[in-house]
Amino acid sequence: MPRPSLLSILLIAALGACTRAPYTDPSLAPDREIITQDEIEASHGGSAYDVIRKLHGNFLSYRGRTSIKDTVTSMPMVFMDDQVYGPISVLRNIPASQIAEIRLYRAWEATIKYGSGLPGGAIAIYSRLER
Repeated sequence: MPRPSLLSILLIAALGACTRAPYTDPSLAPDREIITQDEIEASHGGSAYDVIRKLHGNFLSYRGRTSIKDTVTSMPMVFMDDQVYGPISVLRNIPASQIAEIRLYRAWEATIKYGSGLPGGAIAIYSRLER
């Protein structure tokens, strides 16, 4: 059996490099910062905390200290229908059956949407009653 020459290997590699990757529409990709109503129902979680823990545990993660002087927590603050609702612990009191959408806002997004003082970002819960 003849061995392939270096030229033929390089030619195959060059032709392979010229092919295009399949096109994927970014608008069809799931948003990693949003948990939809369908995902909430499929998770079978009893509370908002259960749903988030099952589907996007990173929403509940500690963001680290943001300042040497400032002792403000770097955990996300919870908002319900765009109103301050409390710290992460309140997620256990929100029944999953009443939630239309859960969204994580990073610190800079939370500052734009809700104002300063949210170094850990925000978890926004939108109820089925509002939407």
